[in-house]
Amino acid sequence: MAKRRSNHEGSIYRRRNGTWRAQVTLDGQRLNYSARTQRECQGWLKKTIGRIDNGMTYASTKTTLEEYMSSWLKSSKSSLRETTWSHYNGVTQRYILPELGQIKLIELRGDQIQTLYDHLVDEGIGIPTVIKVHNVLQSALSLAVKAGKIGSNPVLATRPPRATSREMSVLDESQLNSLLVASKGHRLEALYHLAVTTGMRQMELLGLKWTDLDWDKQTLKVERQLVRSSVKGIRFIPPKTKSGRRTLSLGSKSISALRDHYNRQQIEKPAAGESWDENGLIFTNTLGKPIDPRNLLRDFKKLLKVAGLPEIRFHDLRHTSATLMLNQGIPTMVVSRRLGHARPSITLNIYGHLIPSMDVMAADKLDELVTPIELHQIAPETSPRINIEA
Repeated sequence: MAKRRSNHEGSIYRRRNGTWRAQVTLDGQRLNYSARTQRECQGWLKKTIGRIDNGMTYASTKTTLEEYMSSWLKSSKSSLRETTWSHYNGVTQRYILPELGQIKLIELRGDQIQTLYDHLVDEGIGIPTVIKVHNVLQSALSLAVKAGKIGSNPVLATRPPRATSREMSVLDESQLNSLLVASKGHRLEALYHLAVTTGMRQMELLGLKWTDLDWDKQTLKVERQLVRSSVKGIRFIPPKTKSGRRTLSLGSKSISALRDHYNRQQIEKPAAGESWDENGLIFTNTLGKPIDPRNLLRDFKKLLKVAGLPEIRFHDLRHTSATLMLNQGIPTMVVSRRLGHARPSITLNIYGHLIPSMDVMAADKLDELVTPIELHQIAPETSPRINIEA
């Protein structure tokens, strides 16, 4: 009776067809690898024994990428923000598993992943999304390497498409005026007004509560933001960063717009009757519930059409606000704080190229400073000397 090899025992031999085969025993089972050269088999054997030393089991060699990704997503749920986890899960289910899910984890190669990237690009999937696919795989498979499930990360052998900066659209003062005129009398007029005067993010605006507003001090606190999760639906979470939690000063026109909005909401409540769902939110749908961002986007596009303006993203109102503030000479430090940026340098990196008027202003001021002014000295009048003798 043939004696079974124990773990770590391996062998390499040449087959009749001239190829080479390596074998190693794991948990009483035999793993095989064939290659054209003896050197390739030696490399495989060395890597495999190393992975066995790091805890690889025979069962794990049969694990598919789909099984591994499911386990990885489950274990990472407690360490990731809900929105991040939901995003990872969506990218995995929609783009990764349909193409690569049935491949065994230990057999996944870089060229297979590269083919996925190329296929997604050919299908018209945006480059930012393909880069997200790359990042999810990179993170998941890096952990597989640390756990000894695979010898190396195949993602490192790929070349994802290069990220391109997304063109932002900024309304000029005339266009902005057209938008605000079109929003007059709209039930969300105050929301569009605040979007421009504060530069707040869409989800921050939708997370505002009346308790965040101080009517007397004319300030508004940013304490939370609305999120849409495929798992828990619409809910609220704190700002992602410390700088995101901030207090904004409001002008008298903003306070007036909010006062009108408050009065309108008091009329909507009895009209909705028992269907009204009180959440204390400043901006709600007609039943008091949080506004679905998709519905707000549809409403925004209709407003742009009424104003005769080109279609832009709601987020471009934030860009418009930032650009207007900087072009009006408001200090970058102040603009950065209002936007919730961690550092003024972030603000300048994003918007510096959109403020040419400041460059012109700087040029004019420097010209004034260095323009030579000819000064004519007046010779002092000569006066007679007086000799005083002691």
